[in-house]
Amino acid sequence: MPRFFASRLPGEGALAFLDEGEMHHARDVMRLREGEEVVLMIDGGLYASAFSPSNRFPLLRALPGTESDIRFTLFQGIPKGDKMDMVCQKCTEAGAADIRPVAFERCVSVWGAKDAARKAERLARIVREAAKQSGRSLCPFVSLPVTPAGMCSSFGEFDAVLVPWEGAAGPGPLAWWRSLEKRPRSVALVIGPEGGITEGEIAMMKAHGALPVTLGPRILRTETAGLCALAALMALSGNMEGQDA
Repeated sequence: MPRFFASRLPGEGALAFLDEGEMHHARDVMRLREGEEVVLMIDGGLYASAFSPSNRFPLLRALPGTESDIRFTLFQGIPKGDKMDMVCQKCTEAGAADIRPVAFERCVSVWGAKDAARKAERLARIVREAAKQSGRSLCPFVSLPVTPAGMCSSFGEFDAVLVPWEGAAGPGPLAWWRSLEKRPRSVALVIGPEGGITEGEIAMMKAHGALPVTLGPRILRTETAGLCALAALMALSGNMEGQDA
């Protein structure tokens, strides 16, 4: 069933509308006809609706949500080439709520101010389409790049910050999850670039409360490490089970 991001009409709690881009896609690209069933994604909720050429969509009923009960944020070291496209697309499908590029010391790719705004806009489009395709209730936010120090200053926002790192002695995702006394509501994952994370950056992150973890004896590429870590935590937390599990 076609899915669209929508907004509630002010003062009309049972009606919603699509922005110009979504309406164009529904009307002119998909050529939907009046009354055809659609799903609207509004403020983290899913609603059954019917296409309306007048752009006044009725909210017929609420549908089961698809979001994880843990908010996962990915801090991704900026990779070379177009690898960030894949990272954003696949981690959106896996359930990341926020994606924040990080300009680590060993990043080969450097985004200038003009490049950063243009690339962030492109990544936002990729994330939006991936969210619709994968049935998300929310569209993840993609930020402009941050420095390692700026990233560390935000660690207080999270219940836990994990840094998959080839130099970590442990624990891995399973051991970490079993050690928890309380279920976290928000978890940050920090993934280094192709050149890895420096000892100084690790020390700074640990000083701000981050925990280096292992993802096993195999070395993962920067574009796959975040996806693997996110999928592991989604499984361990029960967020890959069926609705009736």
